[in-house]
Amino acid sequence: MDTSLSEEIAEKSLSAKSTVETETGDQTEQDDPKLPAKAEHRAERIKSSVARLTSSSINELEGLTSELSALQEFLKSETDRVQREVESALGGFRIIIETISPWKSIPASVATPRREGLNGKGVKRLSDGTNLLGHS
Repeated sequence: MDTSLSEEIAEKSLSAKSTVETETGDQTEQDDPKLPAKAEHRAERIKSSVARLTSSSINELEGLTSELSALQEFLKSETDRVQREVESALGGFRIIIETISPWKSIPASVATPRREGLNGKGVKRLSDGTNLLGHS
């Protein structure tokens, strides 16, 4: 959108205003010959105000659009980064699972050898020197 469009809108507005003034009658023009010059001056002021306000609004909208585009690019790059990190973590989990999964198939008796006693002979020795089974 550029200023030519806003000027066109202002011109249409002014032509509609002048049509209304024509329909109400030329009686006011006959009363004051300076009125058309005043109306023309006011119309020019209004037209320039509308053009100025429209152009500043358009500039603000363009600024917001570029800011939103920059934010969109940032969010996309962050999304890609997080996705890569998640995939990396999943890869690490797969490696851990592949490493641990063979351990499940090892029987418990082989995986953790049990000691039958503190002295390794199947006999538990008590603190007073006697064996639990009564052997000294």
